[in-house]
Formats: sequence, structure tokens, C-alpha cells
Amino acid sequence: QVQLVESWGGSVQAGGSLRLSCAASGLSTSRSCMGWFRQASGKERWAVVLIDTDGSTTYADSVKGRFTIPKDNTKNTLYLQMNSLKPQDTAMYYCAADLGACEETDVTAVLDSDFVHWGQGTQVTVST
Repeated sequence: QVQLVESWGGSVQAGGSLRLSCAASGLSTSRSCMGWFRQASGKERWAVVLIDTDGSTTYADSVKGRFTIPKDNTKNTLYLQMNSLKPQDTAMYYCAADLGACEETDVTAVLDSDFVHWGQGTQVTVST
């Protein structure tokens, strides 16, 4: 049974940093397409960043240069390092995974249905 467990969300002031983690069990992070999505209150969920099995990454324009997606395959854990946070980054953040290489590598085109496995989400709130 696959489980993705996100943690280390929280509240931070604008300009601050947070590092989310996604601990995976039941699948190998090295052999899975993985990503971070976010959903603001009243809005649709959308992809922030994808990481493919070869380590290649694609970022949404709004987070480029501020967010990175480190992955520790020895710990089977995916991270989302978020720097220079802005109030508009406030959202529930979800980790997602699908076995094998990413079928869709365009972060603007990826759909929820491209991922089979989801975490429960962790809230990030950025205040001014």
C-alpha cells in the first residue's frame, strides 16, 4: 500500500522560508514521477513543481528561483524548499506520485489525474 505523508507546513512571515517533506512508503521515489501541488482556499489545485525519475525538474513560473525540490532516495523522501515566501504562496500543499517516468512533464499541463497517489496535504500560511 502506497502512502505519502507530508509534514512541516506552518505559518511564516513574508520573506521567510519553509521546507516541506513528503515521506513515501510502498513505492520508490527514485522510480516514480513526483510533484508538489497546491490549492488555495476556493481555488483549483495546480502543480507547483514536478521531478522525473531522471531528476529533471519543471517549475511553475510563479515559484521559479524561490522553490526547489530536493529528493533523498535513500530516505524515500521528497522535499519542497520554499524561500522568499509571499502571501500568495498561502495554500494547502500536496505531494503526489505515480510509478514510472512522468507522462506529462509540462507543469502547466499536468492534471490531478496524472497522479495516482496523493498525500493528505500540509497547510502553508504566509503573512505580511
